[in-house]
Amino acid sequence: MGGGRRTSLGSAGVKLRRISAIAIKEVLQVWRDPRSLMMALLVPVMQMLLLGYGVNLDIANIPTCTYDEEGSPQSVDLLKHFQASRYFNLVANLNSERQIADAMDRGRCKIAIVIPADFSRDIAMTRYASVQAIVDATDDNTATLATAYARAVVQGYSDEVQAELALQLGQRTMPAPIAEQSRVWFNEDLESRNFIIPGVVALVLALVGAQLTSLTISREWERGTMELLLSTPVTPMELMIGKLLPYFAIGLLDAAICLAFALYLFAVPFRGAFSTLLFTTSLFLVVVLGIGYLLSVLIPSQIGASQMAMFATIMPISLLSGYAFPIDQMPAPIQALTYLVHARYYVTILKAIFLKGSSAAELWAPITALIVYAAAVAGLAARAFRRQLT
Repeated sequence: MGGGRRTSLGSAGVKLRRISAIAIKEVLQVWRDPRSLMMALLVPVMQMLLLGYGVNLDIANIPTCTYDEEGSPQSVDLLKHFQASRYFNLVANLNSERQIADAMDRGRCKIAIVIPADFSRDIAMTRYASVQAIVDATDDNTATLATAYARAVVQGYSDEVQAELALQLGQRTMPAPIAEQSRVWFNEDLESRNFIIPGVVALVLALVGAQLTSLTISREWERGTMELLLSTPVTPMELMIGKLLPYFAIGLLDAAICLAFALYLFAVPFRGAFSTLLFTTSLFLVVVLGIGYLLSVLIPSQIGASQMAMFATIMPISLLSGYAFPIDQMPAPIQALTYLVHARYYVTILKAIFLKGSSAAELWAPITALIVYAAAVAGLAARAFRRQLT
């Protein structure tokens, strides 16, 4: 029994030495390759800065033109309400509709507020007056929000005018029978940055992980060193683990960089547990590294494998993961397709950990999906490598 134990431990030790030897070889390969080092360390920083500052769905300071045909104290007062709003930036006072069209064509303003000549008279005689908003709808999102903000400003001014008229007539203003009280949870300031930055972490990890590991096996084939590896006692599973371990460590380093940027530069709230984030990030890294390794096995060309890794990460994650576009607003067939995108589950986890403070138990569904995905990718990669050898 004692001899059997020594044999078992000895074989396990040999296996660990094989994996560590492959891992050290891969570390040296990355260290000697400036392109890989740049991708591993600079890409996360560049992506976080560019996407963190560049992607912003919040609308404020909308360039606004005005055309006040009346010029009365009432019309000027209404325009002051627009000026006081942080959503509008009054850039020009125009004198005709032709000037409005010219300003719109030149991009000077996105919305024009037109007050008719009989504005104050209509209010005094009929208690009803109309204000026109002309909106540049080439960007439908900005146009929709600008219209909603303009309606809110006009409604606020209308309430003030109504209260003032009632006071002049000696009438008592009656409060609305139903009052709305809104409470915003999880993203109290309604900042799109808090919604987008966690998704950027998934994008960075998927891009860097898949790109780096997509070169591992194809590089060996191109350089003619695969035959040397195959002549050693290293098994396909040992080779895969040894190849991916350094990139797993790099991925965790990149995740730490992204987390530091999110917390200290962009001030995204973090309400969850770091242990839950570490566990789920490790699962996601296993998935993306396995996908890169699988592509490297299937495509013997480094350029082909790298391009395929780019195609498999950028487009699905950007469009179908919920990173920037809400999945529940997509057509039903596209929503069904998103279940095949691994980043969908990680983005869901990230947003829940950052904004809601969800625990691992509450996130069991996306975590289980990542575990299944990781097992499937690892199995496919190992099987594809064995087939490649035969």
